[in-house]
Amino acid sequence: MIRSSHGSKLLRRLLIGAAALLIPVLTGCEAGNGAPTLQFHPAANGAYGTADAIGVDNAFILGGADNAPLAPGSSASMFLAIYNGGNSADKLLSVSAPGTATSVQVAGGSVAVPAQDTAYLTGPAPKVVLRGLTSALLSGPTVTVILTFQNAGAMTLTVPVEPRSGYYSTFSPPAPSASPSGQAKPGATSSVKVTPTPGAPAQPSASASPTP
Repeated sequence: MIRSSHGSKLLRRLLIGAAALLIPVLTGCEAGNGAPTLQFHPAANGAYGTADAIGVDNAFILGGADNAPLAPGSSASMFLAIYNGGNSADKLLSVSAPGTATSVQVAGGSVAVPAQDTAYLTGPAPKVVLRGLTSALLSGPTVTVILTFQNAGAMTLTVPVEPRSGYYSTFSPPAPSASPSGQAKPGATSSVKVTPTPGAPAQPSASASPTP
């Protein structure tokens, strides 16, 4: 019985000591979570917006390397994340950048955003591309972009243009637009020559010219 009593007292002391050590740790963690230095900060200073149950996070356009402007007629990548906080699925139908690009290409034509889920269009390869820039695009200014959703409707964002350097150097510029190939230029003539096989009768050569 003496041994048992002594063991119980020792166990109680250990528990009290452990609790005394744990309280400051928990208090420090709580203070740390509320401290400004430990609060969550996004990696990029992109645009944020909401429409109905849809929220867009960290939207930005990728500019040229080392602050170089993107030339008129070229393309620019856009990156963003879309969160659907509603109970019904939604879909990003289209994107436009009036006054900045003649069109905006969305990979797959549209982007499904399930309920209580996120669609990540965050790269490094772009899934949203501004095509046919109407003027030189500099890093630093902002661009007005309109996202149209099936249920949430239109959302207008003021999206910053970030230079492709530093943190943003990990993101990719858009692939060049595919150009048609295998088409004859207007006014050009084409000819087909047949080389005879040894021992076979010669075949006349054929030529074709476009009718004026």
